[in-house]
Amino acid sequence: MNRLDEQRCRELLISLRKIIQAIDIHSRMLNKSFGLTGPQLIVLQEISNQDKISVTPLSKITSLSQATVTDITKRLEKKGYLLRIKREDDKRAVSLSLSEAGKEIIKDLPPLLQKTFTQRFSKIKDWEQLMILSSFERVVNLMSAEKIEASPIMVTGSIIEEKIS
Repeated sequence: MNRLDEQRCRELLISLRKIIQAIDIHSRMLNKSFGLTGPQLIVLQEISNQDKISVTPLSKITSLSQATVTDITKRLEKKGYLLRIKREDDKRAVSLSLSEAGKEIIKDLPPLLQKTFTQRFSKIKDWEQLMILSSFERVVNLMSAEKIEASPIMVTGSIIEEKIS
């Protein structure tokens, strides 16, 4: 590897580290300020958007597994942010809804890091979006990370709730 390649590689690794640190700082701020993890916040926001929703469609909307969504909703219910309501059309099924405390905390929460990113990304030209996407896909390939399952949620650590709460 020549000197220029080494320098570029170093700059790329520094940029990747900055991205990881930005996500980590945001995740810690959410947890410290609100006692919520990124995935918990996403689930709360989606339940707020939908008013009443069951676990299966919620897991599809959030790109999280049903098991993860179930664990998250149990934790949110223990914190007093969610209500489980038996559906009238199917007594075995349950809909999730925000409690008054859940509605209050949603009002005070900052936007998720990916929301800010998405807003800024959508403002750049198509060719630049495609160039960035292609570059990131190439970096994923260079890191042999193509087979890693991931959802579009910017938090550090595992998405599996037991490991982050």
